[in-house]
Amino acid sequence: MGLPTKPFCIFSLFLVIFTIFKLTPQAKSDSDYTKLIYKGCAKQDLSDPSGVYSQALSSLFGTLVSQSSKSKFYKTSTGSGQSTISGLFQCRGDLSNVDCYKCVSGLPILIDKLCGSKPVAARIQLYGCYMLYEVAGFPQISGMEMLFKTCSGKNAPESVSKILSGSGFEERRDTAFSTLENGMASSNGFYTTSYQSVYTMGQCEGDVGSADCADCVKNAVQKAQVECGSSVSGQIFLHKCFIGYSNSPNGVPRTSSSSSDWSPSSSSGQNVGKTVAIILGGVAGVGFILICVLFARNLMKKHDGVRLVYYDRQRFPESNSNTDSNSSETPKTNSKVYLIFNSSLHMFYPLNSER
Repeated sequence: MGLPTKPFCIFSLFLVIFTIFKLTPQAKSDSDYTKLIYKGCAKQDLSDPSGVYSQALSSLFGTLVSQSSKSKFYKTSTGSGQSTISGLFQCRGDLSNVDCYKCVSGLPILIDKLCGSKPVAARIQLYGCYMLYEVAGFPQISGMEMLFKTCSGKNAPESVSKILSGSGFEERRDTAFSTLENGMASSNGFYTTSYQSVYTMGQCEGDVGSADCADCVKNAVQKAQVECGSSVSGQIFLHKCFIGYSNSPNGVPRTSSSSSDWSPSSSSGQNVGKTVAIILGGVAGVGFILICVLFARNLMKKHDGVRLVYYDRQRFPESNSNTDSNSSETPKTNSKVYLIFNSSLHMFYPLNSER
């Protein structure tokens, strides 16, 4: 009787798993570190009728890319006098040398593609690395100046925001920030930590001293608290350091953009979509269990009270009016008879065949 339920339940289970799989955001691949975060291109282009700057820039890019297979930070300059161009690259502290090279090797192409004609200065930030260059005499900016930010979750509906953040999220985030600040003071410029499901990460530029690094990260934390408010994830990029926080084990939100005026609302959809997928998956799972229970109960009602019994002809011979009571005839060997009893009708029904 149980066999008809198996194909139905297996199909229902397959349908639920397929639905959850399609709705749940898939794990990101290792190539995410090459996703674009932002670009910064100077408005002024290089005046290079003799091609001196182009040659110096090409030489700079070649040196930076070759060094990325050996180091996670490198700073150098090419040319001389007014034609000097300085530049650097830095990879995220948790990347291997191989991944660092893969990340950095594509940056010169991106600079040319995103900035168009050669500007006097440019900076391209990917999720796993960044590169910048500037010609001699380009105006310098403070290491604490904010270049870019992302804050997600601001535009989520109130009910979804509560699910994402949970109670006391800002307090937990601030505690994680405090741990990050203390860790950066004693680290080599890169540090990750977490506190009650709030994950943070910070990194300073490779040539920044420990004290200045700690100050830069502290400044970035303060900007995150003000700029991102109650957002469940965000990134703050200062000139000499950056921090990120998130309510997921990924540490920081993985976002991409092709422009520095990217809107923070575009990254909120990922967290909202994940929450909706979890909710729908839970509802689908409960529905699957309920359907199987109801189906099983329906089958049991159909066969309620049906019992399989038998009696032994040999031990309890049937009375036969046509047979002499004094007869010594030996009962049949195959004497077991199976009956079905239906309690609702209070009647026995013999099976068609005997064992």
